[in-house]
Amino acid sequence: MQGYFLAFAMGVILLQQQAELPEVFWAGALLPLAVSVFFLLRYQTTLLAVIGRTLLAILFLGSGFFWAAALAQWRISDALPHEWEGRDIRLVGVVAELPQANESGVRFAFDVEQVLTRDARVPERISLAWYKEGGRSSNPEVAPPQIGAGERWQLTARLKRPHGTNNPHGFDFEQWALERNIRATGYVRKSDENMRLEQMVNRPAYQVEHLRQEVRERFLAILPDHAYTGILVALAVGDQRAIPREQWQILTRTGVNHLMSISGLHVTMVSGLIFSLFYGLWRRSYRLTLRIPARKAAAVAGLAAALGYALLAGFAVPAQRTVYMLAAIAIALWLGRSISMGAVLAWALLAVVMIDPWSVLSPGFWLSFGAIAVILLVSAGRIGRTHWLSGWTRVQWAITLGLIPLLLAMFQQVSLVSPLANAIAIPLVSLVVVPFTLLATLPPLDFMVLPAHWVLSGCMQLMQWMSDVPQAIWSQHAPPAWAVAAGMAGICWMLLPGRLGLGLPSGFPARWLGGVALLPIFLTPPQNPSPGELWVTVLDVGQGLAVVARTQNHALLYDTGPGFNLDADSGNRTIIPFLRGEGVKRVDAMIVTHADADHSGGALSVLQAVPVDWLVSSLKEDHPIQLAAASTHQCRAGESWQWDDVRFEMLHPPDQSYSNPKLKTNAMSCVMKITTSHGSVLLPADIEKKSEYQLVERAGDALAATVLVAPHHGSKTSSTTEFVSRVNPRLVIFTVGYRNRFGHPKNEVAERYKSIGSRLLRSDTDGAVSLRFANSEVTVQTARSLRRRYWHDIPS
Repeated sequence: MQGYFLAFAMGVILLQQQAELPEVFWAGALLPLAVSVFFLLRYQTTLLAVIGRTLLAILFLGSGFFWAAALAQWRISDALPHEWEGRDIRLVGVVAELPQANESGVRFAFDVEQVLTRDARVPERISLAWYKEGGRSSNPEVAPPQIGAGERWQLTARLKRPHGTNNPHGFDFEQWALERNIRATGYVRKSDENMRLEQMVNRPAYQVEHLRQEVRERFLAILPDHAYTGILVALAVGDQRAIPREQWQILTRTGVNHLMSISGLHVTMVSGLIFSLFYGLWRRSYRLTLRIPARKAAAVAGLAAALGYALLAGFAVPAQRTVYMLAAIAIALWLGRSISMGAVLAWALLAVVMIDPWSVLSPGFWLSFGAIAVILLVSAGRIGRTHWLSGWTRVQWAITLGLIPLLLAMFQQVSLVSPLANAIAIPLVSLVVVPFTLLATLPPLDFMVLPAHWVLSGCMQLMQWMSDVPQAIWSQHAPPAWAVAAGMAGICWMLLPGRLGLGLPSGFPARWLGGVALLPIFLTPPQNPSPGELWVTVLDVGQGLAVVARTQNHALLYDTGPGFNLDADSGNRTIIPFLRGEGVKRVDAMIVTHADADHSGGALSVLQAVPVDWLVSSLKEDHPIQLAAASTHQCRAGESWQWDDVRFEMLHPPDQSYSNPKLKTNAMSCVMKITTSHGSVLLPADIEKKSEYQLVERAGDALAATVLVAPHHGSKTSSTTEFVSRVNPRLVIFTVGYRNRFGHPKNEVAERYKSIGSRLLRSDTDGAVSLRFANSEVTVQTARSLRRRYWHDIPS
């Protein structure tokens, strides 16, 4: 059955790659297939049996495909109508999950029970933000009220459909929202009718979330100013957002980040401890043993402990997988049957994809099941006994090696110090920190969080030291899919047994060939422009601007998009993953056109993560971005340079602008034109009418360009008739946020470009726009058309 369960999972995975959901009636094709399988498997001839088993595998694959399709149809149908986006709606519902506070307010999942606004239709689960009245003000009088999990509230909210940015190698918010059944997002509007209706709704799911919040608040109260409180909170209740970004970087660079979430190792350890405790106590009672054998009672207790810990931790995919595996073992033990670990893993896989078919979209699914599969490959079925230390070392080495293709495919980086870091961190965290932390979740023992923090502090100091090693991490471009598949096959071959023991002949031959199969992941170079070619990617950063321009040997970053909060901005969320995925390890020039936050918000993150040779900007000398850069230069009209037969020219601002303190930041925008023999692109940032008039007068015909990134996001203060006619672009790109509050791009501006025959693209509807200037033409590709998935929203 293991192969058939795998086929079912493959069907689920296949469904998640579809651009459109299939019609349900196609599932009817499975019925005649099932009948054929039934009759073929009744025959004893070898050929018919093989055909029957093959068709049975196809039946399982189709069943997985249509099972996932049916659940997706049901979830997708619970949508916010377009006509109710951006309108005030009165709701009654329950705070469904652990609220997340930040410097701007608090965000929480909300289960809608009743819609009070007439004719309004709202999905059952939404995500709401309740912002401070003064933005990021620390004044408690403008802060939102305390929000508790499990509370029933009446709120007035303004909602929109889930819609995120869409970039190569970037985070897919719409996928994330679908996985968590978040079918609308929005914020709470100020209203006298906003009120708490009930302190606690007594349903099991809400009680678990309320307990998680209580544990988090107790930990924060006991360790108010301690450095690693967030990690202990994550270990106790699975709230990984409590870990600061700087600490995540240390954990990632050392490869121990899996320990700081609720991993299968932790759940298994807790289950094993409870199993041993119950087994030891139960077998001492003659009466209890007669009723239920000690081993069966201990199995139930261990499974209950695993389930309880997994629920307390948020029931992420690694915890789910472990619980289902332990459940399979417990059932087999209860029934008195033996079961192989391969069968246990297969049953867990089936349970995960049936209950949550979207789990296959998360990295945790692949890393969790991949790690267990590697462990089974190097340990199951081996003949002879090995020392525990050598066995543990072999497993750790196999996991490190076995996950390389997946880590490079998903994150484009692998920790080189991971084996040493895990050898230190696994015993300390799993055997000391986690037990102390779990004991501290019990109110009488909450003081145990202090020794947990002491041990964790020592561990993190060692991790910090290893993280600071210059070559602690291997980072590269995203490998092609065929190289990932070849690498995984090669690793499987490398990990096969070299000898079978007990005087038997040698095991699998030429295992070194597996290493050869792994080489393409590292040696296949990323694609780069040829001499004279220009590749430009206008990234989708919402309401802001970030453009990456590449020639054969150079890369330029033009603006860095907006910042979102203290830990997240376009630099670390969009630009850095894109550069890493494309194999850009150095930025030759970064241009920050002006000081507005939607253009400069990600600059500091980029400067911290990627070597930048020189910064060009109109910023003041004491600006934090200027101070963080190694080499700075002011942008001035008339300056130009050439890279790989591609000309870069600065058109604005003129020298005299820097001596005029009355100029607004938009008027100081660095305007750049990039020219090739195949076409040109004009990047005007946020210039407005007066600057456009100056450019028309000063640059004249030099403004003509094949592609134009619309000035000031298509606002009515820009794109004058004179400027539009002088540039005369074939393609215009508006960089705007979905349902942005400015209403960009303005209809009259869009019509102005349409009237001269320009093709219009928008980042909110098309995602990132990739341009290739080559072969005397410009080819255009958009992220949403290249990787269209059924969950991606289509704006009205």
